[in-house]
Amino acid sequence: MKRKVKLYLILALACLVLVSLSACGQTVEIEKQLVRVSRGDLTLSVSADGNLSLPRDRKLTFGITGTVAKINVEEGDRVTKGQVLASLDTTSLELVVRTAEVDLETATNSYRKLTYPYDFRTWTLDVPTSMAFIGSAQQKLDEALKVTQELGVSREQYSWEQYWDIFNRLKQAQDDLVKAREQLIRGYGQDVFASGILRMTDIWTLKAAELGMEKAQLTLDKAKSDLEKAVMVAPFDGVIATVDIKEGDSLSAMDYATRTIIELIDPNIMELNAEVDEIDIPGVRLGQRAIISVDALPTLQLEGKVTSIYSLPTEEAGVIFYKVKLSFDVPEGSGLLSGMSATADIIISKRSDVLLVPSRAVEQDSSGNPVVKVMVNEQIEERPVVIGVSDGYQTEIVGGLSAGDVVVIERQAKPGSSGGGLFGQ
Repeated sequence: MKRKVKLYLILALACLVLVSLSACGQTVEIEKQLVRVSRGDLTLSVSADGNLSLPRDRKLTFGITGTVAKINVEEGDRVTKGQVLASLDTTSLELVVRTAEVDLETATNSYRKLTYPYDFRTWTLDVPTSMAFIGSAQQKLDEALKVTQELGVSREQYSWEQYWDIFNRLKQAQDDLVKAREQLIRGYGQDVFASGILRMTDIWTLKAAELGMEKAQLTLDKAKSDLEKAVMVAPFDGVIATVDIKEGDSLSAMDYATRTIIELIDPNIMELNAEVDEIDIPGVRLGQRAIISVDALPTLQLEGKVTSIYSLPTEEAGVIFYKVKLSFDVPEGSGLLSGMSATADIIISKRSDVLLVPSRAVEQDSSGNPVVKVMVNEQIEERPVVIGVSDGYQTEIVGGLSAGDVVVIERQAKPGSSGGGLFGQ
């Protein structure tokens, strides 16, 4: 952009000189320059002006209110990711966490009592006990049946006392077996709870216990989250830029979320946020190489690449620009600082070993086709050419000329100039 402005100024001044000379009735003398056509490399670039910035710049705050208990860093300190930078007094927060843990345990136990046998105790104790009980009951029943079958129990053979004793033994064995099987079913969770056969009061009681357990869990989660927010850690490796708090300071509900406690930057990563003229932006692509120069450090030259192209335009004094972002490596000890002005030449095309002539040598014939004047046998002839790309100073010749040809450039003669001469050899 700066180069374009300078070029426009030069052209304007040249026009003013010509007008002045014509007004004074002076004759403008034209001299001829001879330039030999040669091969070379041609690089096309567009200019983008802007300022350096630090993309990794984090203004850190605490997530809750409280009193600052410890500041572990000072301005200029280098820190690593995860390092504790500062912390609030966590005495009351730790108490809230412990209380929430107890409340959750109580609510969980209440829920387990209502949902028996769906707990650990049922499976580890009731199932093995029930299996053993079933085996014992089945054995007693088998023995009672064997007695009745062998003796052929009847009313006439035994007294009432003997009859009822045998009958009770048989009935008791049968009842024990039924109870043992029922206990086993509950041990496996195959009871009325599993089948969904519950009274309405049981359903509401169970739901209330479930909600109580969920509420206790949420309270515990929030308490742990608040405890984590009371400790500030570095989100990345970097340097402490500012520390805007002291130990003992209190953070109120009005400022704890907005007040910057510590600012952390990564000086090893920088970007250039620049603007490109609307005429040049169509040629800019992501990943294109760029040569960056910094106004404050004229001897430093950086190499970067285009990482972002913004679609929305900006307007300055009636001129439309588009923002681009360029990344680059920061040399050790370079002295680069955020906010410095810089210019990037974004390379949009490069030609190697092509025929080149000064752009001033290319003219147009009456039909608007490109032509150049060529010196042949000390005579000037006009020759049509096919041109390629141009950087404003040199133009690629695709056809019509050969290496070694001599082109003629006409320009205004300087006072005392004899004209002529072969340039570009």
